[in-house]
Amino acid sequence: MAYLYLAAAIVAEVIATSALKASNAFTVLTPGAISVVGYCVSFYLLALVLRTIPVGIAYAIWCGIGIVAVNIIAIFLFNQIPDLAAIIGMALIIVGTAVINLFSNTVTV
Repeated sequence: MAYLYLAAAIVAEVIATSALKASNAFTVLTPGAISVVGYCVSFYLLALVLRTIPVGIAYAIWCGIGIVAVNIIAIFLFNQIPDLAAIIGMALIIVGTAVINLFSNTVTV
């Protein structure tokens, strides 16, 4: 159940971050409101996750997947194309997240 909450927390965070960009520094009401609600939902779900998954592991997964997902969304919604260094960095984040989940003894769920 913890990983389901973590996935939902990531989705909420990605929506909130994308809406934050669209809010134009909170000058556009609807995306700004979506951003605030999305972050609240994301942090609540992340708090539930931390009952079971160690904080370092949960945060690494939450941040890593969130970074990659926001970058993918930014390509399509905001025409922000990452350069080669950004792509390599995101690939390393994905590999790091996979290593944590596959090989770390601290992941007990």
